[in-house]
Amino acid sequence: QVQLVESGGGLVQPGGSLRLSCAASGFSFSRYGMRWYRQAPGKERERVAAISTGGTQTYIDSVKGRFTISRDNAKNTVYLQMNDLRPVDTAVYFCYARALGLNDYWGQGTQVTVSS
Repeated sequence: QVQLVESGGGLVQPGGSLRLSCAASGFSFSRYGMRWYRQAPGKERERVAAISTGGTQTYIDSVKGRFTISRDNAKNTVYLQMNDLRPVDTAVYFCYARALGLNDYWGQGTQVTVSS
């Protein structure tokens, strides 16, 4: 059974930090590129960060310098370290696994709320 389980969301004040985790099971994690998406109320889902199988990282401009994506293939887990959080970062955050020619998978999401 394939699972992507996100954790680490919550309520944080502006300027604070959170670390999201996404634990994968049921598929060959090391063969997959991993991504974090987010979806704010009334908005489309957007890709926030991605990390390739080789560790190459990409980010949307609005989070560059504040967010860091990483992966631990030994633990089948991808992380998103989020620093200097802003109210505009409030959203449900999802992890996503994708590999060419293979099935792709979504997690169920974790809520991040940035508010004073």
